[in-house]
Amino acid sequence: MDEYYDALETQDPAVREENLFASLAAQLRHAKDHSKAYSALLDGFDIESVNDWSALTRLPLTRKSEIAKSQADLPPLGGYSTPALAGFYNIFASPGGIFEPGGMRDDYWNFARCLYAAGIRQGDLIHNTFSYHFTPAGQMVESAARAIGCPVFPGGIAQTELQVQVMAQLKPRAYCGTPSFLKVILDKAADMGIQIHGLEVGLVGGEALPGSLRDELSERGVEVLQSYGTADLGLIAYESTAREGMILTEEVIVEIVAPGTGEPVADGEIGEIVVTTLSPEYPLIRFATGDLSALMPGMSPCGRTNRRIRGWMGRADQTAKIRGMFVYPSQVAAVVARHDELVRARVVIDRVDNADVMVFRCETAERSDALVLAIAESVREVCKLRADIELCPTGELPDDGKVIEDRRPIN
Repeated sequence: MDEYYDALETQDPAVREENLFASLAAQLRHAKDHSKAYSALLDGFDIESVNDWSALTRLPLTRKSEIAKSQADLPPLGGYSTPALAGFYNIFASPGGIFEPGGMRDDYWNFARCLYAAGIRQGDLIHNTFSYHFTPAGQMVESAARAIGCPVFPGGIAQTELQVQVMAQLKPRAYCGTPSFLKVILDKAADMGIQIHGLEVGLVGGEALPGSLRDELSERGVEVLQSYGTADLGLIAYESTAREGMILTEEVIVEIVAPGTGEPVADGEIGEIVVTTLSPEYPLIRFATGDLSALMPGMSPCGRTNRRIRGWMGRADQTAKIRGMFVYPSQVAAVVARHDELVRARVVIDRVDNADVMVFRCETAERSDALVLAIAESVREVCKLRADIELCPTGELPDDGKVIEDRRPIN
């Protein structure tokens, strides 16, 4: 049984990078020529010079809020897609009023790679409990299964007793869905006194997978691995049997940037995941996911040579409302950019005597009252708020990806 989905997974990293940026150049030309949104967004940029990581960071970020606004002005896809609607099978809706297309080709969302890594092979019956309603999660698995050659039972969500009955009769080898729902199904089967035979492997996602739950599922005979993707982009990264981080899929270019900016962070440092997809139908370029992660050093022991991330580590969109004013990570970055003495900064919000208190903590080697006053003035100008300024040594702020830390009690 082949361990890898294709030869791309074990190619030389230098060759992969060269091929990715060659594909990116073609994608940028395609997007500018055929996507109304990117024709405007890329206007004035020398896209032919975008041939390395440094050049990529000069391109603007694409944020979900911008897509939502464009879709409201130019429904249904805001001008981001390249073919007309007749070129898609589906239009999906995600929370927040965002619509995503479903392409006609098999494995449109690139999930075949992670199904294969989870041990799913041609002819395996997949019991798919990802939702088929509104969002593309169910179709992500369905499209990938067709590419591998696997039949799918479209279970969708809920109806636990029926899920158990079907599993007992059809005896699927693979499960796809959230890990918590798999536990619910197995618990219900035990309550009903029904044996589920043949279920061996699973690809799970959509929520965290605690080690204790993975161990419990393994003890009950099902070995599960995780995937990480979004409705907009499809697959971004996936686990292999090595279970050491998540391997980036071959069909995207991933950056880790400081939240609120498009600037890359050092390898190993937590930042926001920014993805450029090479999908010709929906060419999202430097799409800021709002999710946090960090790049890991080295390669996976499984033999796959692509870069790895530590998995989903929280959200980067840390907007907070302070004394009636919104404060954004981009504003914190703008203040830091005004002062060469600053390495990075973090806004800490608390409530004292029923009043909001904002502290602007800055990493810097310099200590002077003049610098404190200058930073305070920058905060007032950029954020329209007064803040206490605290200077701290370089390296003192936590490396958790947070730019705005809201400590105020909920109640």
